[in-house]
Amino acid sequence: EVQLVESGGGLVQPGGSLRLSCVASGFTFSSSSMSWFRQAPGKGLEWVSGLHHSGSMTYYADSVEGRFTISRDNRKNTMALQMNNLGPEDTAVYFCNARRFVTPTYVYWGQGTQVTVSS
Repeated sequence: EVQLVESGGGLVQPGGSLRLSCVASGFTFSSSSMSWFRQAPGKGLEWVSGLHHSGSMTYYADSVEGRFTISRDNRKNTMALQMNNLGPEDTAVYFCNARRFVTPTYVYWGQGTQVTVSS
C-alpha cells in the first residue's frame, strides 16, 4: 500500500519556523521526484518546492525562495521542508507529493498537514 504521511504542522507566530516531514512507503522512493504543495483557505493548490529523485536539484516557488529549504533522505524514505520566517500568507494545508515521469508513471499524495501562522 502506497503511503505518504506528513507531520510537523501546527500553529506558529509570524517570523517563526516549522519543519515538515513526509514519510513514504509502498513505492520506490529513490526513483521519485518529490514536491510540497499547499492550499490556503479558499484558494487553489499551489506548488511550493520540489527536488530531483537524487536530491541533487531543488526548486522553489518565488514566494518561498530564501525562506524554505527542501531536502530528502533516500535511505530513510523521507522528505522534509524547513520553513523559516513564516508569515500569515504561508497559512495553508501542506501536501507531500511523489511523482515518477518515466514508465511506470505515477502520482501520489499525502493527506496534508495544517500550518497556521498567526499571532
